[in-house]
Parts: sequence; structure tokens; C-alpha cells
Amino acid sequence: MISLNLNAVRAKQTESDEIDAAMADFWTRPGASFKELPAPRIKPRPARRDWVDPETVLKRRPKPISASDRKALRKMADSI
Repeated sequence: MISLNLNAVRAKQTESDEIDAAMADFWTRPGASFKELPAPRIKPRPARRDWVDPETVLKRRPKPISASDRKALRKMADSI
């Protein structure tokens, strides 16, 4: 245990000793074993958005002009 507060380490020492004794007791039992499983792959869900501020305005980029519309506009501009 690494700590800058040595008093906190000493206070937890008895709890650490109890855990060590419990582990030693477990491993001395016949048939004591463990199975190492792969870590779960958890993909957190995005936060739910129930309410949208009415003052918020979504600014989306307008669709670009198609090539045929651009040609038609050029013809109109040239005819003027």
C-alpha cells in the first residue's frame, strides 16, 4: 500500500491482515480454485435527453446545389 499518510496505512493494517487470513483459509481448503474470466466489454449508453431547450436552434448546413441546377443557373446568368 502506498500512501503519504502513514496513519491511514496503519489504521487499515488490521483489516488487511483479516483479508490475508481469509484468503489463506480459502486456499488451504480442498478443491479451492478460481477461474479467470475475460473482462466484460461494456459500452455505456448515451445520456438520455428528455427535454430540449426551445431557445436552442439547430443550425444545419443547407444541401449543396446539384450540378444540373448549377448549369441552369449559369445559363440564366449568361442570358441576362
